[in-house]
Amino acid sequence: MTAATAWCADPYDDALRTGQGPLFLSRGDGWLLPLDVERWCEAPDRADRRVLARCRGAVLDIGCGPGRLVAALAAEGGRALGIDVSPEAVERTIRLGGSALLRSVFEPLPAEGRWDTALLIDGNIGIGGDPTALLARLRQVVARHGVVIAECAPVELDERFEVRVDDGRGWRGAPFPWARVGARALAAHAARAGWAVTGRWSLAGRHFMELSPESASPSGPVPGPVPGPPSGPSVRVVALPAPAAG
Repeated sequence: MTAATAWCADPYDDALRTGQGPLFLSRGDGWLLPLDVERWCEAPDRADRRVLARCRGAVLDIGCGPGRLVAALAAEGGRALGIDVSPEAVERTIRLGGSALLRSVFEPLPAEGRWDTALLIDGNIGIGGDPTALLARLRQVVARHGVVIAECAPVELDERFEVRVDDGRGWRGAPFPWARVGARALAAHAARAGWAVTGRWSLAGRHFMELSPESASPSGPVPGPVPGPPSGPSVRVVALPAPAAG
């Protein structure tokens, strides 16, 4: 089972249906990372609003979850698309008035190279278990003038491990790779993938960075390894609001 399908066959979809936890990422050694399902399913908070204020142009929300950010951008007349590997996340985003695709970031995406802003919020810098490879992939997705806004851990760490989604009551999903990085590690991964840190801020206990393509090689090859797409079908759920040509 791929990391993409792992999220679809575990307690994650069920938690999104109800809008409630408990929900965790669990490791084999018993370590648990709480997932803030209730916050994800509510309207954007102060920290989210700061992120939304920094978005420009066409926005791609990677791992959009239940869609609070995509829906908020759409409600304000913005062009935004969420992608997620969870069917319930995609359906909930659409119910909120956003646009979404059932898609992994490592699969072909609409308008590659023309997105003005890409979001990696709520720990989604960990997607795929390799932040350098994920950010290298985004060099293919984001426009030359575009930015990535990524949320990092509140402490300095740089971890990669295998996890499962766990409801804390004995129901656990399939294993998949994940990563957690603090600000220093995120900056190092970004540099290896050809990004420069052009902004950083903290609000309500959450920490964020804005990344822009390195000006020294704006049209050069994408650095670092880029994983191939997971196996399995890609399903278009709604039409994409097309970004402006870049």
